[in-house]
Amino acid sequence: MAVRGTKDLFGKELRLHQHIVATARRVLEAAGALELITPVFEETQVFEKGVGISTDIVRKEMFTFQDRGGRSLTLRPEGTAAMVRAYLEHGMKVWPQPVRLWMAGPMFRAERPQKGRYRQFHQVNYEALGSESPILDAEAVALLHDCLRELGLRRLTVKLSSVGDPEDRARYNAYLREVLSPHREALSQDSQERLELNPMRILDSKSEQDQALLKELRIRPMLDFLGEEARAHLKAVERHLERLAVPYELDPTLVRGLDYYVRTAFEVHHAEIGAQSALGGGGRYDG
Repeated sequence: MAVRGTKDLFGKELRLHQHIVATARRVLEAAGALELITPVFEETQVFEKGVGISTDIVRKEMFTFQDRGGRSLTLRPEGTAAMVRAYLEHGMKVWPQPVRLWMAGPMFRAERPQKGRYRQFHQVNYEALGSESPILDAEAVALLHDCLRELGLRRLTVKLSSVGDPEDRARYNAYLREVLSPHREALSQDSQERLELNPMRILDSKSEQDQALLKELRIRPMLDFLGEEARAHLKAVERHLERLAVPYELDPTLVRGLDYYVRTAFEVHHAEIGAQSALGGGGRYDG
């Protein structure tokens, strides 16, 4: 038997997997992206520094082990941190910028297997590195949207938001602690921990009791706390999406689960696949 949370691919399902990757390759390479293949494991600190020490992924969901030399190594739980490591290691900073990279391969998370979620899953990553332009944010959204449409999917919803600059998030986290601390016991155990480490992650909680409390307290959205620069950046992304004819909606509740996002955050959802309707997403990384 395959290990719980993993699966074999063969026959029709394997052909579909190959079709998805081939479609992504065609769309992304037409946009100038270079294919990259990184190792499936990295030094643990690559993810601790890149993903964020306070995230659920780093604290609870990584497959980590020691090699014979005592080094801590981790099976990659996501692609961005490894791709940035490769960009720096191979001197891509001196190439003409931005550098567009894409990668497809397995990722690994030690989470509870459930419908639609596996401990080993396959993911396509796209990164545009070396520029702060909001045009690249809009381009990333458009490329994800184009990949999904090329696969024949319709009824797609692009959700766009901003997680602000570090100073904006510090103000917002202070607000969340102030509002939620008196109601600490009403939060789930996970969210009680998040209240100390990263209060914004409470907004993304799957716990019904957490969501009921947030609704009752009428928690203000992150967008209310954006500084001038982050607000202007978001407006620029919106303008470029409109020029690219990508339909979108602002979702002030959108919070991505990785600490490295700055300003832009987005997801693409499909209306017909149930509660876990997100097919992909991403955001800006300025680390």
